[in-house]
Amino acid sequence: MGFWYFLILFIGIFLIVRALIKRSINTFNKLTILLIGTCMIAFSLFMFQDGSAEIVDNLLKSLNIDL
Repeated sequence: MGFWYFLILFIGIFLIVRALIKRSINTFNKLTILLIGTCMIAFSLFMFQDGSAEIVDNLLKSLNIDL
């Protein structure tokens, strides 16, 4: 599972760097890409923490989603 979290982390970093470097993107698209990249980085860092699987499990149980 850690591989996928690293992959999400690196994709988020790539999106942020790409949005900051590329000048031909309009402001709305740049902010959208930055927001998506930031969310991906935050999610991957959260999932690396101890106990994050239990938190997600409790969240899915409270929403009545059975996987």
